[in-house]
Amino acid sequence: MRHHAFVIEANMEKGVGIAERWLSSELKMESKGNSDVVVLRYGLLSVSDARRIADIAAQAPFEGQYKALIITAGRAYHEAQNALLKIFEEPPRGTYLFLVLPTLGGLLPTLRSRVVLLTSSERLPADAISEMAQKFIESSREKRSTMIKKLTSGKDEDDRRARRDEAIEIVNGIEVAAYAALRVKKYKASVELLSEISELRSHLYDRSAPVRMILEHLAIVVPKDLSVHT
Repeated sequence: MRHHAFVIEANMEKGVGIAERWLSSELKMESKGNSDVVVLRYGLLSVSDARRIADIAAQAPFEGQYKALIITAGRAYHEAQNALLKIFEEPPRGTYLFLVLPTLGGLLPTLRSRVVLLTSSERLPADAISEMAQKFIESSREKRSTMIKKLTSGKDEDDRRARRDEAIEIVNGIEVAAYAALRVKKYKASVELLSEISELRSHLYDRSAPVRMILEHLAIVVPKDLSVHT
């Protein structure tokens, strides 16, 4: 299974480089002098920018079988992200989309659920996974349950928000590991796990999200051999 829409957390030029290396590795598609690789740079991504992106994505490739849009932005209006939902969910056949942002904190859950996190091929996948997420992946179910209890025991709203952020960090790490396993070890279960993460993520950013239930579900479905250290 090859994904068609990605998000990259990096500065502009580094993010473009990560996308270009993926295109070269996975599609044998070189970016230099290739009119089918379009790089769009924005400071603040607006609704009109998003509509232009959709129009460009709808165009057929000029030369080859594939077309790629690498979209970089310092920030993206929520309305602009909403305008990108349809094209990111159902791009034209053979079209690949990459959204590069310096931080994923402002990414809407609805858009986040439609993309796969792509990390640099220049470093081990473990470098993109927090220590907490790696510990969760490698732990037994009993130890995972202990971690979950700590993560869902906030005393006040600020504490609960911080705990929710830690939970999101774990989910992000699991996603990176699952994608790495899918690509490097061809771990078939990763496809199902990535699908589940997309579904769970749509709920996780809600202030009233059932964080404990989400993490308990992941504690059951995430295998220990998903670890990138294995």
